[in-house]
Amino acid sequence: MADVRDMYMAHSALRREFSLLPQLVRDVTPGDATRAEVGAHAEMLCHILHLHHEGEDLLLWPRLLERGGAEAAAIVPTMEAQHHAIEDAHAAVVTLLPQWRRTARGGEQLADALEQLRGALIEHMAMEESEILPLAQRHVTAREWMQLGEHGMSKSPKKQLPLAFGLAMYEGDPEVVKAVLAHAPLPARLLMPIIAPRLYASHAKRVHGTATPPRIGASVR
Repeated sequence: MADVRDMYMAHSALRREFSLLPQLVRDVTPGDATRAEVGAHAEMLCHILHLHHEGEDLLLWPRLLERGGAEAAAIVPTMEAQHHAIEDAHAAVVTLLPQWRRTARGGEQLADALEQLRGALIEHMAMEESEILPLAQRHVTAREWMQLGEHGMSKSPKKQLPLAFGLAMYEGDPEVVKAVLAHAPLPARLLMPIIAPRLYASHAKRVHGTATPPRIGASVR
């Protein structure tokens, strides 16, 4: 059956980056060259989040409702409603982001929208971890679970995948990282543990001002 540990790793990365993002935007002043890096970072995170939840909508909720009985029927509609709320907050961010990237105007409004998105996301992920992941372990096969990750990878720019994986690896358990890579082609299994952390360290230095941003993902609820 499904090994859901990779979801905790993904959630840690999303918690960390979306928790740090509002202040990153607030710290950018007009004419600040870091705006380009922060803006691209925000755009990448929004894309990752959208695909993450799209995969659950398409591949996870229907299977749990079909197989999970009363337990699934009691919680999946709440998950779906939370996804709608997150998508609304996400849409607000995506609407504000292009103008801010061009002009640095509306930074406080964008930061507030990111705070709204962060709050909805943190609440959702905590409930998903406590209610959904135990259900998935019982009712979703390992192959079906892998399809969630495959969905996101298939719709992501190939050049972005190593950085996205490094972002997740930053707080990931090495055993979970190894398990995730176990089904990848041999070159990826060999190279990703080396390349991905280096790419994230370089990216974090440009965006966060340090290669080792606060490891808050696992503890913020």
